[in-house]
Amino acid sequence: MSEAPIKAKVLACIVSVLLSGCAVGPTYHPPKVSLPSAWLGAKEKDQSSIVTGQSADLARWWQQFQDPALTSLVEEALKANLSLALAEASLRQARALRGIASAGLLPSATASGTIQRQSGGLYGVNGGSRNLFQTGFDAAWELDLFGGVRRNVESANANVQAAIENIRDVQVSIAAEVVIDYVQLRGYQQQIVVARNSLKGQQQTLGITRKLYQVGFDSGLDIATAESTLATTESQIPVLEANARQSIYALSVLLARHPGDLVERLSSTGDLPAIPEEISAGLPSDLLRRRPDIRQAEAQLHSATAQIGVAVAQLFPQFSLTSGGSFQNSLSRSLFLGPAVTWPIFQGGAIVSNIHAQEALRDQAFITYQQTVLTALQDVENALIAFAEEQKHDKSLRDAVAADRTAVDLSLRLFQEGQTNFLSVLTAQGTLYTDESALTQSRENLAADLIALYKALGGGWEENSYNPAAPRAK
Repeated sequence: MSEAPIKAKVLACIVSVLLSGCAVGPTYHPPKVSLPSAWLGAKEKDQSSIVTGQSADLARWWQQFQDPALTSLVEEALKANLSLALAEASLRQARALRGIASAGLLPSATASGTIQRQSGGLYGVNGGSRNLFQTGFDAAWELDLFGGVRRNVESANANVQAAIENIRDVQVSIAAEVVIDYVQLRGYQQQIVVARNSLKGQQQTLGITRKLYQVGFDSGLDIATAESTLATTESQIPVLEANARQSIYALSVLLARHPGDLVERLSSTGDLPAIPEEISAGLPSDLLRRRPDIRQAEAQLHSATAQIGVAVAQLFPQFSLTSGGSFQNSLSRSLFLGPAVTWPIFQGGAIVSNIHAQEALRDQAFITYQQTVLTALQDVENALIAFAEEQKHDKSLRDAVAADRTAVDLSLRLFQEGQTNFLSVLTAQGTLYTDESALTQSRENLAADLIALYKALGGGWEENSYNPAAPRAK
């Protein structure tokens, strides 16, 4: 479509726009999306930790683990993390670009001046010298009658809001990453405790086997088997220690420190964070206001919508007030003041094509918004079902460990009395070690699933963390 056929429509619109004072282009309205009334995964009521639909303040959700060391790490990371510093720099850039856009609403003025020294007269006769100077100024003020500049400022404001939401989204991710790395660290440390406790039992069994061998009640094969089992368990400890140290390194980097800075602080064995008995997930509709990535996608949709108005304004005439003047010594001067108008008559369809391009970008932003909402819903439901099913897994493992310990005690007593063979003891001890390790992993998984839930719900930021109207200090 060329611009010529729509010029008549533009002329008809000029009068109405001038009378109403409105900006051209579509007015932004928040998108409406269909959301479920409740979480599917919050309906389970037979778990040790219940998830409810009650609203909750998730700004500092990590405090619910009641672990001072963890709380300290998260708060330090939220102050020092480099990804957060990068997001803050992007916010400063967005605010500066908004300043550039807002400058279009104000007059502009420039001044110039030259000075020269002239020596001698005409053809070198009647010598002498004098100073020649010339000054001038130009001023212009574009009257934003059709709102193109205002739409550009509106778009820039939305970009600032998107940058703020990006910071909040980074906060959510940082908090979750710190907590998950901390949980992994404590999980590895507890796995080491389990391995060392198993070593003690296996060393006791090896001692009993040697005594029985010395008095002729056992064979050398049982001793070799016990030593092999002991060495296998012992070989797993260095791997766990390496994993624990790597978790400390990861935490250090999240706090913008050298990898080894937290080794002394975190090397002592600690317990896995306790799981709260009740977790409030709120309602699906809460996600629209709580998830920063959804809020960012909405701000980007707003920005793209405003850019359509910027493009449409190019179809209309641009009115300006201009003034200027020049002075040359005291001999001459000139002043002028008056209105000016420019109106693109023919641009080969470029303006209309740009409008269509901006409309397509708006549609893309809306689709991205829809995808972000659906992904957020999926994230929450995934975390809820994983947390609910892991609780069942954890309960079964606790029952299994309790039975394993009874089996180990009974097999050892019967072995010492000669009523069972060594294989029964070895099997019982191996099963206990496997199930205790699995139980520790399950408790770590429970914490990780809960972290994923808090992250999916958008926890980890506060409403007043960043004021769009005031730049943050560097």
